[in-house]
Amino acid sequence: MSLEELAFLLLAAVAVVTALAALLARELVHTIMWIAVFFIDLALLYFLLNAPFLGVLQLGVYAGAVTVLLLFGIMVTRKRIFSREAATGLGPVPVALAVLTFVFVVASLGEFPQGETTPASYAPSALSATLFSVDGPWVLLLGIIMLAGVSGAIYLVREGRG
Repeated sequence: MSLEELAFLLLAAVAVVTALAALLARELVHTIMWIAVFFIDLALLYFLLNAPFLGVLQLGVYAGAVTVLLLFGIMVTRKRIFSREAATGLGPVPVALAVLTFVFVVASLGEFPQGETTPASYAPSALSATLFSVDGPWVLLLGIIMLAGVSGAIYLVREGRG
C-alpha cells in the first residue's frame, strides 16, 4: 500500500466520522462546525487526487463562505445558540435513508469501468495566478466583509449587551 493510498483511506475515514458526528451532534452550532471539518477534509481529498482547483474552490466556497453563512444565520435567528433548546437529533428516517444510500452506492461500485481516471496535474502557480491576479483585491475585500458580518452577528446575539 502506497503512502497516497494510506492518506486517501485516512481522509476517507475522517470524512465518514465527521459526517456522522454532524448527524449525531445535539447542538446546531456543533453540527455546523462538524460540517466545516468535513468540507476541509473533502478539499484535502481533492488536493490528494491532483485536483487543486476543486480543492481551492471547496475551501473558499464551502469551508469558508457556506460555513460562515450558516453560522451567521443561526446567530441572527437564535438568541441562545449554545443552549439545549437549540438541540437537534437524528430520527429513524434519516438513518434509513443513509443506509439505503450506502447500499445503492456499494451495489453500483462494480458497474463503473476501471481505468485511469486521475486528471492530468497542472502547476499550482498557474492556478493561483488565475485566481488572484486581477481579482485578488476583490477576494480580500469579500473576506473582510464576511468577517465584519460575523463580528456583527456575534455582537447582536451576545447576552447582556447595552
